[in-house]
Amino acid sequence: MRPVPPSPSGQPLLIGARIRSARQGQGLTLAQVADATGLTKGFLSRLERDDTSPSVATLVQLCQVLSIEVGSLFAEPPIQRIQLSQAPRINLGGTKLDERLISPRSESRVQMIRSSMQPGATGGEGFYTISCEVEVLHVISGSVTVKFVGREIVLETGDSLTFPGREPHNWVADAETGAEVAWVVVPASWSGAG
Repeated sequence: MRPVPPSPSGQPLLIGARIRSARQGQGLTLAQVADATGLTKGFLSRLERDDTSPSVATLVQLCQVLSIEVGSLFAEPPIQRIQLSQAPRINLGGTKLDERLISPRSESRVQMIRSSMQPGATGGEGFYTISCEVEVLHVISGSVTVKFVGREIVLETGDSLTFPGREPHNWVADAETGAEVAWVVVPASWSGAG
């Protein structure tokens, strides 16, 4: 018995947004790409809106001008969903809190941690640093005070604070309300893999 080849899905391949993103990412205008490829601005504009489909030869030429691989236009992006209830618990040394890693363990570019802080929760004793370039703290609810050497900043619901992770700091949640916060660390300072 001969295998039956797959039939076309009938769904158009939507690649226009990826082409537009590649063009804009390089700071190129439609006119510049049109000049480099010999295609019209109108055709390129329709292509970026997925109103038309290019021939294979046109697509190869366009990808060469944009310095992207043809296959990248059709590849599924690496999207990972993590449900809070399924996120692994971690402990970075604080007290009276539940911390969960809500970014993929394998992600090294950025790390996101969700912390449920009981009233009076702290980051531990004394100041600490994190091996990262940037830390962002966003208060989802409640209040938290971030302490730096010689300075304290009170953050309320909706507030965010961005600072160098290598700056000595600590924090304490409000003694009555506690806090629910999200930490973003760039690049990821700790790998939970393994």
